Amino acid sequence: MLKQKDLLGLYELSAEEILSVLAEGAKLKAALRKGKKQFSDLAGKSVVTLFYENSTRTRCSFDLAAKNLGANVVNLGVATSSVQKGETLIDTGKTLDAQQNDYMILRHPVAGAPRLLAKTVKAHVINAGDGMNEHPTQALLDFLTMQERFGSIKGLTVAIMGDISHSRVAKSNLYGLKKLGAEVRLFAPSTLMPFGLDRMGAKICRTREEAVEGADVVMGLRIQLERQHAGAFPSLGEYAKYYGVNETVMKYAKKDAIVMHPAPVNRGVELTTALIDGEQSYIEDQIFSGLAVRMAVFKALA
Repeated sequence: MLKQKDLLGLYELSAEEILSVLAEGAKLKAALRKGKKQFSDLAGKSVVTLFYENSTRTRCSFDLAAKNLGANVVNLGVATSSVQKGETLIDTGKTLDAQQNDYMILRHPVAGAPRLLAKTVKAHVINAGDGMNEHPTQALLDFLTMQERFGSIKGLTVAIMGDISHSRVAKSNLYGLKKLGAEVRLFAPSTLMPFGLDRMGAKICRTREEAVEGADVVMGLRIQLERQHAGAFPSLGEYAKYYGVNETVMKYAKKDAIVMHPAPVNRGVELTTALIDGEQSYIEDQIFSGLAVRMAVFKALA
């Protein structure tokens, strides 16, 4: 289903390739709903996860997805590996390749690291987030959630709000949503809005209300608390007051609009607790979609 050996980002995928992964993901999600967890597509295959950054949802999701498909999974503890002795990513990749691992799942703080690894190894490399570049499987699971809810992504209006500058989720969503025919609106404090995204098809909004007006999907992005020390905005309280999404802001969206977030959520900052736990929230469904989509990605590369 995918033309490339690896999944490095949505920038290089066609709409047809994205839709093929979503179609397979929908089938797998339906099977998972019925309680089926045993598949044999990756029987005899080996999957290794290399996470140079902390992760709970993404790492666990990839682990479960591979095991559901029958693969043997090894989680490489970077903190206790030879990386701490100075081993380079290339040498780590060559070592794992020599051990005949079939898939390598990489999360890395440096943008472009998965591409470098993919050029080095024979194994399929899947980008689980690289720096401020892309997080392709997160965007794919977002698309599956939207598609299931609305039937199609074409024609949807999606408002993405939060720390756009540091968000690889926002970039992957922008690339994919535009290819699938959606309108993408971005809103953030000017200190968290990178230059040039309008040239990539995004509508840059000046207010929350402008971003949410008539939107089908309102997606919050995590304010990275570690960035707060850089002075990007005065305080979390002021961010929530002037940039966060609350019930009043959501009234500008369509009545059947849904609330999404890649999680973890800073409650009361990007979204109010009432929205996170309310009927419009599809955050938990996103997590479920992630398992199905990652299984679909494994199959697409196989």
